Amino acid sequence: MDVHGRIREILAETIREELAPDQQQLSTEDLIKALRRRGIIDDVMKELNFVTDNVDQELPSSPKQPVCFTDRQSTLLKKTNIDPTRRYLYLQVLGGKAFLEHLQEPEPLPGQVCSTFTLCLHFRNQRFRSKPVPCACEPDFHDGFLLEVHRESLGDGTRMADSTTMLSISDPIHMVLIKTDIFGETTLVASYFLEWRSVLGSENGVTNLTVELMGVGTESKVAVGILNIKLEMYPALNQTLSQEVVNTQLALERQKTAEKERLFLVYAKQWWREYLQIRPSHSSRLVKIFAQDENGINRPVCSYVKPLRAGRLLDTPRQAARFVNVLGYERAPVIGGGGKQEQWCTLLAFLCRNKGDCEDHANLLCSLLLGYGLEAFVCVGTKAKGVPHAWVMTCGTDGTITFWESLTGHRYIHKSTNPDEPPVAEQPKPLYPYRTVGCVFNHQMFLGNCQPSDSVEVCVFDLNDESKWKPMSEEAIKSVCAPGATTSLPPFPPLCASTIDASVTSNEIEMQLRLLVSEHRKDLGLTTVWEDQLSYLLSPALASYEFERTTSISAGNEEFQDAIRRAVPDGHTFKGFPIHFVYRNARRAFATCLRSPFCEEIICCRGDQVNVPLRSNCLGVSGISLGYTGRLCSLKDSEQLSQHVQSMKHEVHLFCKNDK
Repeated sequence: MDVHGRIREILAETIREELAPDQQQLSTEDLIKALRRRGIIDDVMKELNFVTDNVDQELPSSPKQPVCFTDRQSTLLKKTNIDPTRRYLYLQVLGGKAFLEHLQEPEPLPGQVCSTFTLCLHFRNQRFRSKPVPCACEPDFHDGFLLEVHRESLGDGTRMADSTTMLSISDPIHMVLIKTDIFGETTLVASYFLEWRSVLGSENGVTNLTVELMGVGTESKVAVGILNIKLEMYPALNQTLSQEVVNTQLALERQKTAEKERLFLVYAKQWWREYLQIRPSHSSRLVKIFAQDENGINRPVCSYVKPLRAGRLLDTPRQAARFVNVLGYERAPVIGGGGKQEQWCTLLAFLCRNKGDCEDHANLLCSLLLGYGLEAFVCVGTKAKGVPHAWVMTCGTDGTITFWESLTGHRYIHKSTNPDEPPVAEQPKPLYPYRTVGCVFNHQMFLGNCQPSDSVEVCVFDLNDESKWKPMSEEAIKSVCAPGATTSLPPFPPLCASTIDASVTSNEIEMQLRLLVSEHRKDLGLTTVWEDQLSYLLSPALASYEFERTTSISAGNEEFQDAIRRAVPDGHTFKGFPIHFVYRNARRAFATCLRSPFCEEIICCRGDQVNVPLRSNCLGVSGISLGYTGRLCSLKDSEQLSQHVQSMKHEVHLFCKNDK
């Protein structure tokens, strides 16, 4: 602190002490020696942080994407590579106000865990996230995001965009506000599309905006807060447009979008009338043409699906199914009764909240499967007891129909039942949980089920047969759902790698669980001896379970069994309880484990030699395996012996079958 003042004091003292009467000046070397002798230089060097760019990894000809992520555990901001030949929009969030729901929120104490707000942004394939700030009536947002503005078409990708070019870029900045409570549960607070092109008509290329955020779902007409935002162009614009030109362009785009949506609505009404004329009972089928998003806006369902490539994050379609199924499932919240609240989230809101309804999961999985080149559709229908549901279907080139359950990752082969065959003929028994299907759709097609029965068992999924599936005009769908067709469509964000360190998180969860198990056994008057070597031997089992959930192939179980047999001494028994969660809350996971009688028996085990191993792996999903080894007690009568043999059979079954 105040290094300049200290340097001045030392230099003045050195001049007074060492400048002889016959000497007119001190050399630079003399002054440096004096500063080094007093330790000033060493102190300054310790405080300096040098940043070295890895020139070998970043070639000047291909600047990296300006994606900036800040993690909760890290306070260091990642550097952004700035290309001087590109145009950038610098968006600053300068605080919030009027978040009245948090008017009585107490000021958090230093180090105290509190609920936080996080602002997530997406603009033209770039994603950003702010630092978490404590929830308050006036949240202290102070973040800056550097957004690259460029056109990827017409060969203009390497040229700096001018004002006229940027005016034709209609992509909005999608802003999503997420609240995270003290238990790590996330809530979608607001979703807002920011029209940024007003900065093109402002003086000096700088403008300040006040953005009013509205709620979501049933609260979409209620304001939740205000954000103060500053927009600035880098480099500065050589020529700014008049505000009248900008406003005229925006008005023309809105008018064009409104006309396309009006024409599609007219066509959809006509299609629906024709569909009802086929069979009046069709009115009760789940034929979903429009769906409301989190802002209460009706959009064609085909606009919620688009081919999505995961880059190198997900290698296979089955990995994609596993990724989607570990995202949390939560029905849209509803105030009061009245059944299910409909809310199909935009993809950014779904990914940032990290959970959603079955429709959100199905839309994401269908988009990923389309990205892998499969012919995929979202199916809308019902499960048991008539509960509305959505799942994914793929059509193979050989006619094979496969159902993908996006909430579990399970796959089912569909074999149609022929209702006209005699009763003695053997019919395939369906394994899937689906009962009826009303319609199927993807980004290009929408087909209504017009077969005599909408039961999935008897449905024939020959989508080219118009006597069984009534199609919508692909041109009509393309007019409102194709990329860039209208300015009202939210663009699809890219997937980003996880910011969580799996090894560190696994160790943290394991230590927390060990503490919870020890405390629970202590309350029962039991001591706990942890077996580290046996804990390590559980790792291959967890990896095998995850591999099987991803690929449907079991591997590595033989080595695990052999290692356990070698590790467990004679006269002892081993019992394990594998379970997986889609959250990282150790206390919540432990409470779930205790609800299982098998796991409770392990945790509460009594014996003269009881060792407890525990292993946790964070593989995008937390996997926990508990087990114990203990000396067998003496068995005095034949009834006890019979009971023990039966229990040992059950234990061996648990041990050998890793799907139990």
